[in-house]
Amino acid sequence: MATLFSKFVNEIDMTRSLSIPTSPMGLKHFEENQLMDMHVQDDCGQLWMFSCSIQKNGDAGCALCVDWLEFVRHKDVRIGDEVIFIEDIVKDEAMGARIKIQVKRKIRLFGQDIWAPVK
Repeated sequence: MATLFSKFVNEIDMTRSLSIPTSPMGLKHFEENQLMDMHVQDDCGQLWMFSCSIQKNGDAGCALCVDWLEFVRHKDVRIGDEVIFIEDIVKDEAMGARIKIQVKRKIRLFGQDIWAPVK
């Protein structure tokens, strides 16, 4: 398993869409405004389908904009949580390839900061 992408969730990710630079996801050959679906599986085994589009991101190039707000509400994702996309592709004939998604939250336990999975 290898991490494709991770980031700390910010306010825009929570209210509009998750923005991911296209280069870490291997999406350089897609065109602006192109639509696609991303099939992911969370830590609980639940399948999610995120609608995505490629959008111009100023001088930084293009970004993959992921419509994940239902996931955010269901998982109680918060600003500062870390979202991680993992290249552990599961083959599913009905859905095609999926990517694993994890969300971690920093909690203080016995005086130590630890990153715990958000279930």
